[in-house]
Amino acid sequence: MDKIYFKDLDNYAGQESNLEICGFVDKIRDMQFVQFVVLRDSTGKIQVTIEKNDENKTMNDLVATLTKESTVSVIGKVVKSEFVKLRQMEFIPTAFEVTSLSAVDLPIDILDYNNKSNKELRLDNRFLDLRLEKNYLIFKAQTLAEMAMREYWLEHNFIEIHTPKIIGTPSESGAEVFKMDYFGKTVFLAQSPQFFKQMAMASGFNNVFEIAPAFRAENSHTAYHATEFTSVDCETSWIHSHHDVMDMEEAICKKVLFRLKTELDDDFKRLFNQEIFLNETPFPRIPFLEAKKIIQETYKYTGEKEFDFDRKEEELIGLYAKKKLNSDFVFIIDYPFEARPFYHMLDEKTGLTKSFDLLYRGIEITTGAQREHRVDVLSKQILQKGMSLEPLDFYVNFFRYGVPPHGGFGFGLSRFLMRLFDVESIRDVTLLYRGPNRVNP
Repeated sequence: MDKIYFKDLDNYAGQESNLEICGFVDKIRDMQFVQFVVLRDSTGKIQVTIEKNDENKTMNDLVATLTKESTVSVIGKVVKSEFVKLRQMEFIPTAFEVTSLSAVDLPIDILDYNNKSNKELRLDNRFLDLRLEKNYLIFKAQTLAEMAMREYWLEHNFIEIHTPKIIGTPSESGAEVFKMDYFGKTVFLAQSPQFFKQMAMASGFNNVFEIAPAFRAENSHTAYHATEFTSVDCETSWIHSHHDVMDMEEAICKKVLFRLKTELDDDFKRLFNQEIFLNETPFPRIPFLEAKKIIQETYKYTGEKEFDFDRKEEELIGLYAKKKLNSDFVFIIDYPFEARPFYHMLDEKTGLTKSFDLLYRGIEITTGAQREHRVDVLSKQILQKGMSLEPLDFYVNFFRYGVPPHGGFGFGLSRFLMRLFDVESIRDVTLLYRGPNRVNP
């Protein structure tokens, strides 16, 4: 028998055949003449109604000892009723089985979602915290977002790759990297698939993407950082500038938002009291130096970093993009080389990098660029960063035998979801958060 999800129970109303439904016990009302048990699965809720009589005595006795969050299997039929507040339908059982009985005292109040003092305790008991309908919607959105991105890439001749997460050389500057023993020698957990997706360009793959974990040894306790996170990466060949990469990412973001609005908007409104904004206008592209000037002149704020943005600057330029340009998204382009990795291409006229960050509602969710593919220039830029060529020889070797002009980006999925749902931390949109003080559960 195919499993029946609660969202589909309308299709079975009025059928005489016995149906089996399974779920968690959400609420129990044991009254004088009738018992009501609200069941919940990942798709919805249904009220089970059991009259108290001799015929139902076995079920009545069972429900009398039932606890919230237990799991049950119920056989019966769906009946439409205008008197039932929940979905104007109820489930009338002929058999009721408790498949697991929950302890009476739960370690957290599942519905007490907004109690900030309870956050760590909720993370300790994440398996219970995730039972909240709001949380299920977040991970459903994550699934649909990844599916929409994959669809775009497959439609545009990309292939999916899986790069190693144990690497011999740090993938960035060497800072903020986890070291580990590997049969007596030191290796690292990958901060990104950067080197290997560029290797794919040198291999003639043209277009690649990967959705996989990445690791950053940042001793940071902010709402925006994690030591392990899901990175969405892509790389594409035969580009003319970083604007080609931005064109692609803008199209992907709009496809993701359209998919989410099409499939989730009703639940999004009901559970989060807001709508998904499609952002149909073009994403603004503001040069880094101009963005700095806008922030200083419009908001009278000078950031802490000369060659990059601090958090407040990100928020302010995001506010500017929304108020003045009607966009939740804004590309900040052409960063100084001081703030960028050695593999970002430099503009020969300006000396600035052909790079960008994409901000979504005031937080950076992407760093991207056109890469430097000329081996002599690449080697020079490695030295300019004060790095040694020898540890990177395997990487530089990719560029010695012909490689097309290429570029790509890394997209922070958790940060995107955090802003989409307007929650306070990426902990809320990560299945099991990893940070400096948390490696369990």
